[in-house]
Amino acid sequence: MGDQVKIAFEKQIVILALNDILPSKMLPPAVKESAKYRRIAASVAQLGLVEPLVVSRPKGGGPYLLLDGHVRFSAMRDQGSSEARCLIASDDEGFTYNKRVNRLATIQEHYMIVRALERGVSEEKLARALNVDVGVIRQRRHLLNGISADVAELLKDKPVGTHTFTKLRKMKPIRQLEVAELMVSANNYSANYAKALLATTKSVDLHHPEDLKRATGLNTEQMARLEREMASVSHDYKELEASYGDDMLLLVIAAGFLERLLSKHEVERFLAVRHAEILETFRSIVAAASLDQVQAAA
Repeated sequence: MGDQVKIAFEKQIVILALNDILPSKMLPPAVKESAKYRRIAASVAQLGLVEPLVVSRPKGGGPYLLLDGHVRFSAMRDQGSSEARCLIASDDEGFTYNKRVNRLATIQEHYMIVRALERGVSEEKLARALNVDVGVIRQRRHLLNGISADVAELLKDKPVGTHTFTKLRKMKPIRQLEVAELMVSANNYSANYAKALLATTKSVDLHHPEDLKRATGLNTEQMARLEREMASVSHDYKELEASYGDDMLLLVIAAGFLERLLSKHEVERFLAVRHAEILETFRSIVAAASLDQVQAAA
C-alpha cells in the first residue's frame, strides 16, 4: 500500500459569522457588474449557500482566512446575511482548491435542471436561482430531445453550446455521432463548426434535407461537390490524427539526440564552420520539439 492521502479539510461543516471571516483578496468592482456575479447572487438569494465557503483556522487568534468562495461571500454580505456554512481547510493554500474547479458542462447542466424539476422545483424558481429567463430553463430542459444517446455520452463533459445541439438535431443519429467525433478530434464545439459540418452532410443523413438546401442557397451539384470535398478533408484529417502520435514520438527522440549532440561544443563548432545550414536545421528541430512539449504541458 502507498502512502495514505491526507484529508484537506476538517470533517465537520461549521457555521461562522461573516464578521469573523477575512477575505484573502478583494473583488474588482467590475466583478459585481458581471453576469456571473448576478447569477451567483440570485442563486444564494433563492437557494441559500449550496457549496460551503473554504476557510483556514486563524493562527494566534484573529479572523478565519477565506480561501475559496469570495463571490459567494460578497453576495451574502450584500444581501444582509450574518453567517455562513464553512469547510475548514488543513492549510492556508487557496490555489490548491481553485485549480481543481471543474466548470459545469452544458449536458451536465441539463441533467441538473431535469433532476431539480423531477423533485418538484418549479421552472420559475430555477430561473430565479440561475438568473435566467424561464424560456432558457425550458430550452435547456429539452436540450437532448432528438440527440442520440451515444452523442450525449460522448459530449457529456465537453463545452458544447446550446446552438450546436440545434444543428445536431437536424441530422440522423449516425451522422450526429460522426459530427460529434469530428468535434472532439478538432477540439472545436462551436455552433459555426457544427453548421459547417451540417452544410456538408448528405441528404440521406438529414431529417429534412430540403430545409438545408434553402438555408445554404446551394444547388444539387454544388452540394454534391461540397460533400465530396468535406469527405476528402475528413479522411485526410483522420489519417493525420492516426499518425500524429508516432510522428511526435520520433520527433522527440530525434530532437533529444540532436540536443545532446549540439551540447558538445566541438561538434557545434565544426558544424558552424563547415555545415552552417545543417546546424541551423538541427537547431530548428530541437526548438520545434521543445515548443510542442510546452504546448502539450499547457
